Amino acid sequence: MTALLEVIDLKKHFPIRGGFLGGVTAHVYAVDGVSFSIEKGETLSLVGESGCGKSTVGKALLRLFDLTSGQVVLDGKRIDDMQPATLRPMRRRMQVVFQDPFSSLNPRMRVKDILAEPIRNFGLAKNSRDLDDRLAKLMDKVQLPRDAINRWPHEFSGGQRQRIGIARALAAEPDLIICDEAVSALDVSVKAQIVNLLQDLQKELGLALLFISHDLAIVEHMTHRVAVMYLGKIVEVAKKRDLFAAPKHPYTQALLSAVPVPEPGAARQRVILKGDVPSPINPPKGCRFHTRCPYAFDRCRTEEPPLRALAGGHLAACHLHDRPDAENPLAGEAGKAVLPA
Repeated sequence: MTALLEVIDLKKHFPIRGGFLGGVTAHVYAVDGVSFSIEKGETLSLVGESGCGKSTVGKALLRLFDLTSGQVVLDGKRIDDMQPATLRPMRRRMQVVFQDPFSSLNPRMRVKDILAEPIRNFGLAKNSRDLDDRLAKLMDKVQLPRDAINRWPHEFSGGQRQRIGIARALAAEPDLIICDEAVSALDVSVKAQIVNLLQDLQKELGLALLFISHDLAIVEHMTHRVAVMYLGKIVEVAKKRDLFAAPKHPYTQALLSAVPVPEPGAARQRVILKGDVPSPINPPKGCRFHTRCPYAFDRCRTEEPPLRALAGGHLAACHLHDRPDAENPLAGEAGKAVLPA
């Protein structure tokens, strides 16, 4: 099956300027060689600590800034080097739902105008009656009353504003929606409602989702596959069930061990990481995680591990998998039971 979206060795390095003449003195290696794909109708979750480069990946895919290098291929067409005029019709196929549902909506526009803007921009409505019909259906899809379309953004709650943001994304009839921490600013009960809405819309419309999040409890509920980022690199990719049952990277193991358990007092293996995340201006040589990894050995400090295939389509970037199972703490039963069953 051909992937809807394919990302190949994506890099985005932000220059740091200083000195008397304002020249480039260093770079922030925000995204430094990321590759993944998303199938039609699939949800891929991109997870990791704050500052690992997740949101930068999303913005790079949307061409909100130029890439340092790499390729972005949408439905067989490379879009990373397209000129603005050629890129414009492709933009319709990729839309975004932002983290803050208030600041992402123009406070000087009524909901009707906010939703109508992408429809007009891409010429999707035949006439004013068709436009009104589309707007009414959008309100139905996100489960908001039709008469609320004449209200202003400040008249809605946070969850309702996020529904408006989702409706605006749907207005362009996209194939892929990038959800950049789309539920992190919402209350717990509202989070569940928005996640359920996204899942329902995905089933109804066949949407693909790139779900950027640090909330692994939400990710476990709604995703098909998970890609784990650390300091600008993807360190593990796997199907949801495989990753949560048996992570193949020490960083993923630590992330999963920090997820709150549903039963207080339930036994589990807690992995405590030492130290702080290194600076993306000067990332460590070798494996970027070796400065905090409890299993690091000499090779990890000098040689960067590639993201390679393991059994069952699992991908991981870790030198431990070159060792015999008896010496690999992530192999067999040793790598399981991070979370309670």
